[in-house]
Amino acid sequence: MYLDRKTDMIMAGGRHPMKVKYSVGFKSDGQITALHLDLGINAGISADVTPLMPRAIIGALKKYNWGALEFNTKLCKTNGSSKSAMQAPGDVQGSFIAEAIIEHVASVLSLDNTIRRKNLHDFESLAEFYGESAGDASTYSLVSMFDKLALSPDYQHRATMIEHYNSSNKWTKRGISWVPITYEVNLRPTPGKVSIMNDGSIAVEVGGVEIGQGLCFKVKQMTAFGLGQLCPDGGECLPDKVRVIQADTLSMIQGGFTAGSTTSETSCEAVRQSCAVLVERLKPIKGSLEAKAKPVEWSALIGQVSKTYQFCLCW
Repeated sequence: MYLDRKTDMIMAGGRHPMKVKYSVGFKSDGQITALHLDLGINAGISADVTPLMPRAIIGALKKYNWGALEFNTKLCKTNGSSKSAMQAPGDVQGSFIAEAIIEHVASVLSLDNTIRRKNLHDFESLAEFYGESAGDASTYSLVSMFDKLALSPDYQHRATMIEHYNSSNKWTKRGISWVPITYEVNLRPTPGKVSIMNDGSIAVEVGGVEIGQGLCFKVKQMTAFGLGQLCPDGGECLPDKVRVIQADTLSMIQGGFTAGSTTSETSCEAVRQSCAVLVERLKPIKGSLEAKAKPVEWSALIGQVSKTYQFCLCW
C-alpha cells in the first residue's frame, strides 16, 4: 500500500494530544500557592506507551513549586491513530502546561518574567516534589543558572531593545523569555561488542539505536579513545578505521531500547570496558615488539597479532 505523505503522517500516530483543565491559586506578588489539574490524554485506538505518559507529564510539570499540587489523569481511547513515543514523550506536554499556567498568572497580574524566578524550587521544595530524584543540595543549580542568565549583559541588552521596539510599534510586538527545564534521566545497562579485524579495522556493535542523537559518532570516538593507548599518536589514526555496524538480536542479545537520554553514554561505557580488556591483552605483545624496534604503529601491531590471535570482545 502506497500513501501520500499527508495520509501517512495522519496514520503514523505522533505525540499525544491532551485536554487540560486547571485551577490555580496565587498571591498578588505572583507566588503560586496551589494547583489542581484534570488531564485528558488522547491515546488513540490502542495503548502503546500511553500508560507511561502520566508519570512523564507530571514529572516535567513539577519543575515549579506549586505549593499544593493535585491532579487527575485519564487515558482516553479514541478513534484516532495510536499515539506513540516521540522525543521527550510526556515531558514536552508537561513543560508546556506548566508554562501556560505561569503565563496565565503573569498576564492576570501584569508581571514580567520574574514570576518564573519567584516560583522556582528551593532545595526543600524540590525534595518534596521529586523525592530521592532531587539528589544533593550541592548539585541543584537551576536557581543560580537562572540568576546568572537574568544578569547577563546579552539578556539585558536584548530586553532593552525589545522594550524600545514595543514602545515604537503599535501593531507588532516582541518579547523575550527564558524557560527552566527539568528532565529525569534513567540509566540502563547496554551491551557493546568490539572486534579488531586482521587488516586493523574495527567493527563495533552496541545495543543503542542511532536516531539523530549522535550515538554512532560518540561510540566511534570512545573506541578510538579506548584503544588509543596502543597507538603512538594516542589514537588519532583510529576513527577512520572504526565502523559502527548494524546490530541484531543474535550478536547483541538483550540490547534493550533507546530512551531516557542516556543510551549513548551507556553504549560508550560498554565499548570503553571492552576496549580496556583488549588493551590489557594486547599490551604485552606491543611491549615485546617495541623492545626490538621503535614504537609500533597500529597496523603493524595488529598484523603481528593476527598471525597468532583473533580479538573480539563483548561487554
